[in-house]
Amino acid sequence: MTTDSPFRIESSWRRLRRSATAVLLSSSLLAPGLPQAQPAGIPSMGAASSTELSPALETLLGKAIMEQGRRDPTYINDPDVRQYLAAMGAKLSGQASGLGQPVQVFGVRDPQINAFALPGGYVGVNSGLVVQSESESELASVVAHEIAHVAQRHIARGMTQGSQSNTIMMASIAAALLAAMAGSGDLAMGVAAFGQAAAIDQQLGFSRQAEQEADRLGLEMMRKAGFDPRGMARMFGRLSSVSRLNESMSGGGYHSTHPLSVQRMSDIENRVRELPQQSREDGGDYLFVRAKLRVIQAKDARSQREVRETLQHEASTRSGAAQAAAWYGLAYAELVRGELDAADKALAQASVVKSPHMAQMRIQLALRRGADAVQMARDAWRDWPQSQGVALLLAEALQKAGKDGEGVAFLEERVGQWPEEPQFHERLAQGYERLGEAVKARSTMATYYEMVGALPTAVQQLRQARNLTDDFYLQSELDTRIRELRERQDMERELLKRFKT
Repeated sequence: MTTDSPFRIESSWRRLRRSATAVLLSSSLLAPGLPQAQPAGIPSMGAASSTELSPALETLLGKAIMEQGRRDPTYINDPDVRQYLAAMGAKLSGQASGLGQPVQVFGVRDPQINAFALPGGYVGVNSGLVVQSESESELASVVAHEIAHVAQRHIARGMTQGSQSNTIMMASIAAALLAAMAGSGDLAMGVAAFGQAAAIDQQLGFSRQAEQEADRLGLEMMRKAGFDPRGMARMFGRLSSVSRLNESMSGGGYHSTHPLSVQRMSDIENRVRELPQQSREDGGDYLFVRAKLRVIQAKDARSQREVRETLQHEASTRSGAAQAAAWYGLAYAELVRGELDAADKALAQASVVKSPHMAQMRIQLALRRGADAVQMARDAWRDWPQSQGVALLLAEALQKAGKDGEGVAFLEERVGQWPEEPQFHERLAQGYERLGEAVKARSTMATYYEMVGALPTAVQQLRQARNLTDDFYLQSELDTRIRELRERQDMERELLKRFKT
């Protein structure tokens, strides 16, 4: 099979965000602002010569960026992908000494092999990195490298270096964020803000010393977390080969954002040789998530056909969990196409492996056919009580079966189990609405919008909830939440104005 290299594909949203950022960049240069007084409630940036962004200010900036990022069309909101990447991030960051902030790893639909760190401890992983990795340790090596940049505060330090290019970069990010906030969720401005922030590491141009420091710390994180350190050496070799194949092409890629010098590669190879052998068999979650991301990443008919051909080849040549994951990927691809019979046949081939991913596929197929999937979902939840994907499907099955009271009770427990996952709040709000509890529905939906960064919409939901009740105490609670959200909006605007100027 002959295909174009996935590293050469530039998606339309990337072009959009780059052009929108260019417009914002030029506007920030043409209309510089005046110095602002220190707003109440915002941490001090320190002296103009400060060598790094304060942790509190970095956290605020990171949250403002991610509020747009979660609404970006390339942000991957699939529960399996989210949970897998978050777990890997937690496992690696748990081995990072001196990490002063939590790390949150998320996925982005982009075929390029790349990952990036944002202010505030956020690490983005392109789908192309997962798809093109050949082992979980290879993937972990890049994620660990990015977490090391976070731990060493390379982003925070680089953003406040006194160069003109860094000042322009900060101004353009702030301008994009302000425009998105002012435009009540204008997609182009939000895309520009997130895209510009995602390119921070490329614009900062980390020093060789910083890159080597991140390599060494990342390697140690991998080793302590139980991954095979040789995965970093293998991934470096693959990235170097990819960069040579595409060196005449414009655009990003991990080599362009984190240049792989001969010195860096030799240093890691030497360090890996000195370490004891640490073989590791890839887990099923990695294989199934990689198969799923192949399908999620393919958006046009040609790429979707090529993905199916690749998965069919692997299904006929691999064995064990790798073969099952290929059949699962084929079933998922057919489900996305609406070919339910073909999805059934592919899933039957993978039945030798028991996993929450397989169970979810069976439940989804039942739901698409309008069958009663409640017992199937209950059985899956009994077997995998830590799977967010299974939990969401059980909630959906209960709702479609008219078991709204049971569904709400189940979701209330899941919100307690995973309080940071927006989808459970959204589903719970729908359940309250079906039960006729309009105030709870809007209040819970406000929480969902707050978590995904749509603060104006969250305020609207809370105001609607307030208008639906005569309970004085409940109105007071809602008034407090409205005030807090508006204060948060004002604080973020003032923060961004300062960065813009």
